[in-house]
Amino acid sequence: MRFVIAIIISFLAFPTTAGSQATAKPSYTPETIIEFSKKVEQYAANQGAYAFIIGRTGRPESELPKGIKYTHTAVAIYSTIQLDNGETAYGYAIHNLYQRANDMGTSDIIVDYPVDFFWGAKVMQAGVIIPTPELQKKLVNLVASQQHLSLHNPNYSVVANPLNSEMQNCTEFTLDMLQAAIYDTTDISRIKSNNQAYFEPQRVHMSRFKLGLGSLFSDGVTLSDHHGKVKTATFSSIARFMNEYDLATRVVDITESNIVERAE
Repeated sequence: MRFVIAIIISFLAFPTTAGSQATAKPSYTPETIIEFSKKVEQYAANQGAYAFIIGRTGRPESELPKGIKYTHTAVAIYSTIQLDNGETAYGYAIHNLYQRANDMGTSDIIVDYPVDFFWGAKVMQAGVIIPTPELQKKLVNLVASQQHLSLHNPNYSVVANPLNSEMQNCTEFTLDMLQAAIYDTTDISRIKSNNQAYFEPQRVHMSRFKLGLGSLFSDGVTLSDHHGKVKTATFSSIARFMNEYDLATRVVDITESNIVERAE
């Protein structure tokens, strides 16, 4: 029986953790991670970005459902950073919703930096969305006033439904930040109404049986906020939303060797 349970847990690895936790064992050398992090920062800086959307792949690509490339999405803000030696520097601070490693049904808002962000990446690639200058300014103001913290729902599910406020994952939190900035509101009911009206979530191509079975072994998976097909917010669905409504100037995939424009 224990063997059977072990096989099931292994089979359901993606919906259990989804690579959206703050800490993970690195799959690359520190030098590789640092170099790649600098490349992503340099790209954003060259675009004149004060705020941008960033995605990473925290699970092996072979474990990801069809159509999902990035498992963690967050908002990066150009900021003054306090160094360990007391000095200050300028760089991008990343505002994440992270699933707790020891309490998978709960999340926290944690600020980290590009090297931290990519430390647990299973594929050295990044998704980057550069918002319009007006939207960047609104995102910066939202975070500077700390109003984005009121958007956080600590009830975590890896496949949270972004069209209601029952559960939340990292990408839904990013989407909610975008809606808050676009409409100058932190009213959750209005934000969810706008998600329903203008945002098309992405279908998770995994059966309800498999997803439901995953909830037996992890609090990080629930289908209680879904009715019908399971759909959630993803980096790609946010990119499509922003392109459709002219909210982005660039959407790219960055790898160690290339920067490729995405056609969402």
